[in-house]
Amino acid sequence: MIAMDIKQSARNQRNSLQQGIYRIINPFVRLLIRLHITPNIVTTIGFLGNVAGAAVTIAAGYGAISGQGVDYTLLTWAGALIIGFSLFDMLDGQVARLGGMSSTFGAMYDSVLDRYCELFTLGGIAYYFIGCGSFLGALVTFLALVGSIMVSYVRARAEGLDIECKIGFMQRPERVVVTSVAALATGITGMCLDETSEFDPNWILFVAMCIIAVFANMTAFARIAHCRRELSKKN
Repeated sequence: MIAMDIKQSARNQRNSLQQGIYRIINPFVRLLIRLHITPNIVTTIGFLGNVAGAAVTIAAGYGAISGQGVDYTLLTWAGALIIGFSLFDMLDGQVARLGGMSSTFGAMYDSVLDRYCELFTLGGIAYYFIGCGSFLGALVTFLALVGSIMVSYVRARAEGLDIECKIGFMQRPERVVVTSVAALATGITGMCLDETSEFDPNWILFVAMCIIAVFANMTAFARIAHCRRELSKKN
């Protein structure tokens, strides 16, 4: 009973936060509708922005490979690009709903590009860690990527079996926030520290990837268990 109350409270808080964000972005959404910008265009813009963020992340780590050192300014920009263009993931849905432009293809297109965004973003971070000489960081980021993809895959398979499966803590909005904020914090910290400092700013990004790796995979397995229970009820 206590666990159910906690889950319900977390769900209510998440919904309240989502509605608050919608109130902020709705004026911009209505502007996009007046400009006849379709949800698929918004989705594509968000995808291209995330690809740009991944490219900037790779560029930040490339400096370490070339012997010039990590460019924390670029990493800060990468974090800003990721969080900025990930907002388009909420914009496209609102444009579709408020503009009466919802479609089955649009929903599929949005889901597919969301997966591409995560592949590019976390792939860029894995390369960044390799550039910084952190094999462990790259490995943990790979595990975070596996968990992120499996969270979405289990939900898709569940919905194909007519099972609602939205449970779990580390869903896409949480993963985006953790990734982008960590990249921003790592970049800003790296810019502020002098060369004599013994603290490695990359620890911030490493811890963030550990959080996603653990909780995303836990969410994937929790969804598998949820589907098993639901299917048992139907049999």
